Amino acid sequence: MLGAALPGLSGCRRCPRLVHHLARLAPQKGRARESYWNAPVPGFGDPQARLCLVGLAPGAHGANRTGRPFTGDGAGDFMYPLLHRAGLASRAAAIDCDDGLTLHDLYITNAVKCLPPENKPAPAEFSACRPFLAEELASLPRLAVIIALGQGAWTTLLRHFQALGALGRLADHPFGHGALCQLPGRPLLLASYHTSRYNVQTRRIDAPMFLELLARARRLADGENG
Repeated sequence: MLGAALPGLSGCRRCPRLVHHLARLAPQKGRARESYWNAPVPGFGDPQARLCLVGLAPGAHGANRTGRPFTGDGAGDFMYPLLHRAGLASRAAAIDCDDGLTLHDLYITNAVKCLPPENKPAPAEFSACRPFLAEELASLPRLAVIIALGQGAWTTLLRHFQALGALGRLADHPFGHGALCQLPGRPLLLASYHTSRYNVQTRRIDAPMFLELLARARRLADGENG
């Protein structure tokens, strides 16, 4: 798990609201608090990945319980079978950190590493966590395309590139499914609707849409016109 090596992440307490929320989170019925990760969740994946998928934040009873992004919740139940079909994941089911799942040419992480109340990070929490995301992106030497799942991930990635001096106004790069941001000398940024249970149930995103977006990301990573 490449992200586990991020200095300072495991004991991070930069965001008092998130620390407080984790301390009082009630576990799912039939589970004990001791079985929860309840800490910042690092990213994981192929250290030579050309693709990086960035979500919003850990799910309360998914990644915050299992300690691995998109593992054990509805978003992951939708996403991992499709990653498997696309040849990016070794298996279709993501159950826990010890299930043997590996990623190929893909790294997965979140913009905010701790569970936020109501799944809504505050602006200051995005800012506090952005250095960890920056370290993860910098640790991927072959990174070519970053897939931003949802507007929160899209915006924090734009702010990351803005801080590097590679981007001007954020307003020039509005979020939308399939939106592409191309910056000289930087990985391409590709937007996707989030694979949340709500978006899947309302058919804002479906399997063909997500598979096509993954195929486009791979074409872009190959240097083709996406």
